[in-house]
Amino acid sequence: MNEFLKIEEDIVKMLKTVYDPEIPVNIYDLGLIYKVETDDSGNVKIEMTLTAPNCPAADFILEDVKMKIESIEGIQSVEVEIVFDPPWSKDMMSEEALLELGFL
Repeated sequence: MNEFLKIEEDIVKMLKTVYDPEIPVNIYDLGLIYKVETDDSGNVKIEMTLTAPNCPAADFILEDVKMKIESIEGIQSVEVEIVFDPPWSKDMMSEEALLELGFL
């Protein structure tokens, strides 16, 4: 596996360890991650959303994402941008998340 793919895989693994404290499902399976970009220098840019614009756990979630991604070997910097377009809906959730929350 080339190093670029390994870093992307490691990023997804780390994102799956970040939880909204109010929902027992990780932010990746909730569909909150819209885009992950990495460059050859190890800089990562993540576009993500929240389940609600006034999410009380927003700062906690952002800090958790940043800290966990920065802990991956080869990552130099992490920029996390919160976007609300398109608005999040439960249609963005993985099958695992839907099952976990009783929607299936």
